[in-house]
Amino acid sequence: MYQAEYKRWLAADLEDADLKPELAKIEGNDEEIKDRFAVALKFGTAGLRGVLGAGTNRMNIHVVRQATQGLANWVKTQGGNQLVAISYDSRLKSDVFAKEAAGVLAANGINVRIYDALMPVPALSFATRYYNCNAGIMVTASHNPAKYNGYKAYGPDGCQMTDDAAAIVYEEIQKTDILTGAQHISFAEGVERGLIRFVGDDCKKALYDAIESRQVRPGLAKTAGLKLVYSPLNGAGLVPVTKVLDDMGITDITIVPEQEYPNGYFTTCSYPNPEIYAALELGLKLAEETGADLMLATDPDADRVGIAMKCPDGTYELVNGNEMGVLLLDYICAGRIEKGTMPANPVAVKSIVSTPLADAVAAHYGVEMRNVLTGFKWIGDQIAGLEAAGEVDRFIFGFEESYGYLAGPYVRDKDAVIGSMLICEMAAYYRSIGSSIKQRLEEIYAQYGRYLNIVDSFEFPGLTGMDKMASIMQGLRDNPPTEIAGYKIVKATDYKKTEETGLPAANVLIYALEGGATVVVRPSGTEPKIKTYFTTLGKDVAEAKAQKDALAEALKPILA
Repeated sequence: MYQAEYKRWLAADLEDADLKPELAKIEGNDEEIKDRFAVALKFGTAGLRGVLGAGTNRMNIHVVRQATQGLANWVKTQGGNQLVAISYDSRLKSDVFAKEAAGVLAANGINVRIYDALMPVPALSFATRYYNCNAGIMVTASHNPAKYNGYKAYGPDGCQMTDDAAAIVYEEIQKTDILTGAQHISFAEGVERGLIRFVGDDCKKALYDAIESRQVRPGLAKTAGLKLVYSPLNGAGLVPVTKVLDDMGITDITIVPEQEYPNGYFTTCSYPNPEIYAALELGLKLAEETGADLMLATDPDADRVGIAMKCPDGTYELVNGNEMGVLLLDYICAGRIEKGTMPANPVAVKSIVSTPLADAVAAHYGVEMRNVLTGFKWIGDQIAGLEAAGEVDRFIFGFEESYGYLAGPYVRDKDAVIGSMLICEMAAYYRSIGSSIKQRLEEIYAQYGRYLNIVDSFEFPGLTGMDKMASIMQGLRDNPPTEIAGYKIVKATDYKKTEETGLPAANVLIYALEGGATVVVRPSGTEPKIKTYFTTLGKDVAEAKAQKDALAEALKPILA
């Protein structure tokens, strides 16, 4: 089967000039042909993601056209404006794929609003809502290495597509022949026919206004004298982040020169992920040279932001996503109470794998903390529920431990632009009262206890990887452990059992241990890996770390 499909591609008139030489090069290499053609990239709720190249199991214009035809078939059944918004980041071929998608939609008589330059995930979510679109498309592979690209589909609410809608789109994709099945006109023809239009300045301005209106202490940053180093990691964050910071009065910004402008090769860091040290290395060096208060980095599609904070001794320390989520929650609550802008019955939302310290902080301020499944769309789902009840103003903050934050209902995905704004405002505020982010974090730990949150992952590459992961998860269900590293399991929650959790089914196991620690085991939805999330609690870091190490060691034989 896969050999026949390979030959069909080899004989076909492929419009992307890069694909033919690639196919010719693998002629006779059965293993390589099988890897590219034995399966197709699966379209799920996170859309598509894969390595760039020729084949059904790769990201290329034919896979993008086929996926967009599937999406178009779904949109045509939805009534409404028959309109789709499109944005893209700095990855290789992102602009090409975005225009290809626009050409397919236009050929199907569907109107398109596309950004005239790369813009981040939150801008796509906002435009989808602003224009009352049926759907949105974001061309990105988030923080994956440079050889990847992807395609995220959004529903009319600006949230990533629901499971039900994605299943229908996937069904339509499977009915569409990858080389000949998609209707298509050129981007230029779509523009000439008035079907493809660019996102207007009114929409861009409305986005910036929505973000800037969520400042907790407006005007404070102008006089605080905050020194910042910022890296867009060669992605889509440069324009929106610097604009918002400039508008709020933060002007002492040094941008990491090697990572300033869009570059899909990400030559300065092989893995442009603000969660990891290597991606922040150049920025940290610059922070040390300039004596910055803060170093900030956004990922290529600018929906996540990582930081390093200056410590009293002049060194810099990375702040993880759980710590920043807690710091922002604490800052927003205290600030809004002080300013009299806290709504009645405020709600914050976080994922079930994020730190329980946030629940304690929320309770302290009288905020209802809702815990939802992993994936920011579930946080968006909570905002939608509040909106439907006419209570959208109750939502004050949502976060995931993987560095995603949102404060405000104007978009339904994580937003590194507002994340950057609030982190800088918070740093400016603490600086203005003679404190710092580091000092505030230590105060929080002194008040609530020393929580430590660490995520480990086990990779399962290759075609059998997914089967191996499934059998490990099944094994944990069939033979449930009673203890881990000598710590008794006091409660095990299986998120596949919806009757127990009240949430949609998810492949997640959470073990609450004697003494307050928790262990979460969860396969990634986008990569072939099982993640383990450890939350330990000790009188100091060393004690919490020792417990984490013991738990991780005990799990190794089960997960390796």
